Amino acid sequence: MKTIAISGSLRGNVGKRDAKELRYEGKVPAVLYGGKEQVHFAVEASDLKDLIYSADANFVEIDVDGVKTQAIVQDAQFHPLTDKLLHIDFYQVNESKPLIMQIPVKLTGTSPGVKMGGKLVQKLRKLRVKALPKDMPQYVEVSIEPLEVGKSVRVRDLKFDNFAIVNTPEDTIVSVTTSRALRQAEQDAAKGK
Repeated sequence: MKTIAISGSLRGNVGKRDAKELRYEGKVPAVLYGGKEQVHFAVEASDLKDLIYSADANFVEIDVDGVKTQAIVQDAQFHPLTDKLLHIDFYQVNESKPLIMQIPVKLTGTSPGVKMGGKLVQKLRKLRVKALPKDMPQYVEVSIEPLEVGKSVRVRDLKFDNFAIVNTPEDTIVSVTTSRALRQAEQDAAKGK
């Protein structure tokens, strides 16, 4: 999995007025959890673009005044109208403890159901994956090779050696449904046209 490096500076004051001032300067208030104590710091909003506005899951190397820490994004809050990043929370990674991350789904192969005119419907674009940091995948590969019309791949159908998917086993990831054109063709065939 890719690691994105960002740097920040410790915040002297931790309050609403201070946070507002930081945002005015183009910075984002941030907190790092999971260590011995919480670390409050500020980071340039422009440095977070590749991390926040990306479909990929990434580790983050945070450098706060010379102290480097491996982390993941735990939460990000956005302004409801402008969609501007208001605050970001990071969680410190411990190499010996499993963590849960939202990992993108990558569909592979060609579905025979789609070739016959069925419609591919992807219900889940990310899955919650539990793994040790060294085993965390960049994406979860889901093969659509076996999908005929009316069939689907559920969470319970996926098995991996180094990580587990913690979504509900019954959740459908991807399915092939009957398209309108295919339904019409089947009806026409049934009428003997």
